[in-house]
Formats: sequence, structure tokens, C-alpha cells
Amino acid sequence: MTATGTRGGRPVTEVAVGVLIRPDGAVLLAERPPGKPYASYWEFPGGKIEPGESVSQALARELAEELGVQVHRSLPWTVIEHDYPHAYVRLHFRRIFAWDGTPHPHEGQRLHFHVPGSMAPAPLLPAAVAATRWIQLPAITVCSSGTATQCGAALDWMRGALERGVRQIIWHEPLLEGAQRQQAWRDSAAMASGYGVRVLADRRSAVGAELAAHDADADLFLDAAQLRACAQRPCAGWLGAGVQTPADLAHAAALGCDFAVLESPSLRGLCADTPLPLYLPAAHRLDALQGAQREGAHGLLLAPDA
Repeated sequence: MTATGTRGGRPVTEVAVGVLIRPDGAVLLAERPPGKPYASYWEFPGGKIEPGESVSQALARELAEELGVQVHRSLPWTVIEHDYPHAYVRLHFRRIFAWDGTPHPHEGQRLHFHVPGSMAPAPLLPAAVAATRWIQLPAITVCSSGTATQCGAALDWMRGALERGVRQIIWHEPLLEGAQRQQAWRDSAAMASGYGVRVLADRRSAVGAELAAHDADADLFLDAAQLRACAQRPCAGWLGAGVQTPADLAHAAALGCDFAVLESPSLRGLCADTPLPLYLPAAHRLDALQGAQREGAHGLLLAPDA
């Protein structure tokens, strides 16, 4: 349907949005053509959902009409709302990893494959800004060992994870104390930086607490209890949060978290219509990734020894 319900007396227009991802990770952005609101702004391609269409059907139709590509499967990702002067929209983002045909601008718009983390074309449509950040998130996040009692053990674990190709780590080593803890954190963060890997300090740890208090650019992770206690975003770096309820998830989105982690596999129903990229806990089951993404999860949170 094209509109469902109202927000502040305005009809809500349902829109299907496609994130076409090349094998090298680049995503397709399209310039809005002349004559449309926000002409010359860049966005992810897509369009209105017509009556009787599912989101996936609408997206396949829109991308065939706009770009001449055939999409056989798209995966649910996030659902966000945005209040534009011309329309209040609910945007159903879906990821597409394979398609037939070469994208061609059937409406005369410019196209650009954007490499995550690089400078995006400007200006971006406001509702596309968050998604250009989210596409930098890897499919797999891993928790640190949590069992190290010496700095060397923490560094050995970190080295092994980096050599396995892990791209994002939540760091929490509660058994380390004092100087050992500080040294392990500094050396682990430096080692990960050399690999281009993101490390978020768990806010429960002394390291996370110190970073939250003194480093405005820190990358942090909050568990659900800490998330609920936050009235504003605690850092300007990357921020993840554990969630247990729909209210937790809504609060994480309102705070400007970059992703959320379901704190129990039984919560996987929250993957539907999530306003943030979600990771499902999967212990050792790396082979569960495709199934999780079909449900709407961004990826998996794996145990330290996965």
C-alpha cells in the first residue's frame, strides 16, 4: 500500500528501498532527477509500495523500472521513518547481494557505487545518511575472550581474532586488573587499528567507563541496563547496545546507536521492522548467518572462540 495510518495527522507513505551491494562491498546510490522533491540529492534507489504489493515485490518492480535490473531476492534490513516537508515516509530498507543486469539510469539520474567509509556524494537525502554509516558494519561481530588474567593472554586472543579476519570486536576482559588491564586495552586497540578493525569497549568494564568519561570519540558498547540508564548518546564514536525488548530497541535508535545486539536468541522476533542493524547471538554457528539475514538480522554476534 502507498499509505498506512498517520503521524501527527499526516498520512504515512510506505517506501521500499534497495541497498545493492557489489561483491567488493560498494553500494549503489542514485541522484534524484529534476522535477522531484529534493532533486539532485543522492539516495538509495526504490519507490512507493503500491496496493497489494509486498515490500520485496515493490522493490523488484521499482528497480526494474528505474535501473533495468532484475532482483530475484532481497533481504530485510531496517525500517525507519522520516518526516519530509512533502511527505511522511516509512522506509523499508532491504539488502540485495546479487542481481541480473547492469544498473542503468532509466530516469536520466546519475548513479554512483559508493565504497563504505569513503566520502559519499553530496548532498545526501537526510533519510539516507544513517544507512551510509550502517553499511560499514561487518556481518560478524565477536566478543573478546573475557577470561584473560594477564595482558599477554588478552593480546594473544586479539592477535588470533585479527588473523582469522574478524572485523569488529566488543572488548571486555573483567579479570584483568589495574596496569594489566590498561596495558592490554592500549595494546589491543593499537593492534586492531593496524588491521583496520573496530574495537568497542564494553561500558561495564573499567576501561569502558573511563573512555566514556574522558574520550568523546570513544567506540563503546552498552548492555541493556546501561542503555536504559542513558538519556543521551555517551560518545561520538561508534556505539552499540544490547537490547531485550522493543522498548530497548526504540531507545537505542533514539539515542543514535549504530547497531544493536539481541541479548538472547529468543528475541529474534525483534528482527522484523527493526530501526537499527541487529546482530543475533549465535555462539559457534557461523553457518547461521544466511538464515539470520533472511529474518532481517544484519549479522551474527559470535562467542570468543568461534
